[in-house]
Amino acid sequence: MYRRIHEAIIQSPPVNDFDVFKESKDQNFFESQEPGITLCTHLQEFKSTIEDLDANQLKTEFFHLLQISLWGNKCDLSLSGGESSSQKTNLINSLEDLEPFILVNDMEHLWSLLSKYKETREKVPIVRVDIVLDNSGFELLTDLVLADFLLSTNLATEIHFYGKSIPWFVSDTTIRDFNWLIEQVKHYDHKWVSKCGVDWENYIKMGRWVYHDHMFWTLPHEYAAMSQVAPDLYAELQKACLILFKGDLNYRKLTGDRKWAFTVPFHQALSGFHPAPLCSLRTLKAEIQVGLQPGQGEQLAASDPNWLITGKYGVIQFDGPL
Repeated sequence: MYRRIHEAIIQSPPVNDFDVFKESKDQNFFESQEPGITLCTHLQEFKSTIEDLDANQLKTEFFHLLQISLWGNKCDLSLSGGESSSQKTNLINSLEDLEPFILVNDMEHLWSLLSKYKETREKVPIVRVDIVLDNSGFELLTDLVLADFLLSTNLATEIHFYGKSIPWFVSDTTIRDFNWLIEQVKHYDHKWVSKCGVDWENYIKMGRWVYHDHMFWTLPHEYAAMSQVAPDLYAELQKACLILFKGDLNYRKLTGDRKWAFTVPFHQALSGFHPAPLCSLRTLKAEIQVGLQPGQGEQLAASDPNWLITGKYGVIQFDGPL
């Protein structure tokens, strides 16, 4: 359906670059301004004290921003049928209450991996983290804040983002959405918000933030087929030290959208897709989940029959050597 919409529009100049979902996506950002201001202010205040923080304090902040990026994934217009899916509450103050709803929590693995790279920077001067984006609007803002944190703390030296090459699943991020959000943030009438926008624009100019798109992300293949169908994209991902996959559709394509048993290991469900260490940050909106403890899925089903599809639960699920 999304390809048909795109094909119809590109044959209709002068509107052949028109995004039919632009208004809804932009509205999601504007309706999430208050939590956005809070998040940008939090980031800038953190960066002003970064020199005085020890490793445990950096780790705690890393975990906070990972969880904010995870729960930002609730803002999905394809799930809401185009109705408002903006973020209305301050996620920073909600993290403790939300943590029990993270069914698989591998944040320690991510910290271990990135801090190890930081400690061996002389041997590995370039530490690249790739983020395969999902929704624009507030979720994208949370992803950019996380990316800024990774550079500011030297946990990474460059961030590569992957978006969609055509308008996709209503709110998925395109290059227009990426650039538009940074412009909005840069010109915002709030000193800490606009400081974020200025910093992010500079990262792009310096080549420390790089945006990619590729038609493979909007093809029907599971990611296990990437090395055969899009070997250039697979080779690009292999350059990363860590890949973060945002959202539900990425999880479905990572696992082949199969009806796996809940206890099947994530590594097995990836079916040979191992370009680099990777992690899924996903709120559950489809009937697939792997890597759970024995009985965990059944217990959830008994207490909440719709646990797989409402976005109430999330995972931060890692695969790779440590």
